[in-house]
Amino acid sequence: MELLSEHACFGGVQRFYRHDAQAIGLPMRFSVFIPDTAPGAGNTHGKRPALFYLAGLTCTEETFAIKGGAQRVAAEEGLVLVMPDTSPRGANIAGETDAWDFGAGAGFYVDATEAPWSSHYRMYSYILELRALLEQELHLDAARTGIFGHSMGGHGALVLALRNPHLFRSVSAFAPIAAPSQCPWGKKAFGGYLGSDESSWQQYDASALMRSLQGQPAPFPGGILIDQGLADKFLEEQLYPEVFEAACRDAGQPLQLRRHAGYDHGYYFISTFVEEHLRFHAGQLRGS
Repeated sequence: MELLSEHACFGGVQRFYRHDAQAIGLPMRFSVFIPDTAPGAGNTHGKRPALFYLAGLTCTEETFAIKGGAQRVAAEEGLVLVMPDTSPRGANIAGETDAWDFGAGAGFYVDATEAPWSSHYRMYSYILELRALLEQELHLDAARTGIFGHSMGGHGALVLALRNPHLFRSVSAFAPIAAPSQCPWGKKAFGGYLGSDESSWQQYDASALMRSLQGQPAPFPGGILIDQGLADKFLEEQLYPEVFEAACRDAGQPLQLRRHAGYDHGYYFISTFVEEHLRFHAGQLRGS
C-alpha cells in the first residue's frame, strides 16, 4: 500500500492510499479514517472495529470523506472508516467514460462476466480483497466489521452483506438501489457487465437475495437500517425500497426503513442521518 496523503482529523488521521488490486488488475485508490483511540466500540487486542462505506455513481474514494461528515462520530465510537473508489480507473476500455451511469465511476459492485468489462470490472471481489488486505495491514477486527453505502453503494453494501454475513456483521444504507434487476440503472449495468441472462443478475439483487432466504434464520437479527428521502427524484423510477421492504417482511428479516419528507438523494441528506448510522453500527459491532 502506498500512502498518498495524511491529514489530522478529530484526533485521528484521514489517509488516502493507492495499491495494486489483484481482483481489478490495476492500481486502486481508497481512503481510511483511523481514530486515535477506540473508546466506544472497543479495541480488542490492538484490533479495531471497522465500517466500510460504498459510494454511489460518479463518486470516488474522496466523496464521503469530504462530504459525509462522519469522522467526528467515528472518532467517538472508535470506528475505522474505509472508503473505496467506485470503479477501476484507467482500464482504457472503449466507451468506459461515455456515460455517467456505466463504466468509470459506475462499477456497481459486481464481477463482470462480459468482455471487455470482465478483464477489470470486478468490484465485488475487490471489496472482499480490500477487506482482507486491511485486516492485515491496519489490524482491523475481522469479527467486528460492518458495511453501508449510498445509492449504487447502498446496493453494493446490501448485496455484500447478504452474501457474506460471516464477514460483515452489520449493514445499513442511504437510498439504495434496492431492486436493481427491475430499474433502468440496474438493467443497464447488469446487461452490460453480466449479459442478457437475467438469472445471473439475481446474485447481485438485494431484494432477490432476501427473497431467497425465506424459511432460513434472519442473517441480521439485530436489524438492517435504511434511510430514504421522499423528495428523492430517483425514488420511484430507480430505487424501489418497497420491494426490499416486502422481501424482508416475507423472510422475517428485521428492517428499519425510515422515510423522510423533504430530503433528496444527495449528501445533505446523508450528512443529516450519518451519525445515526454510525451509532447503529457501533451498537451492532459491540454485540458481535
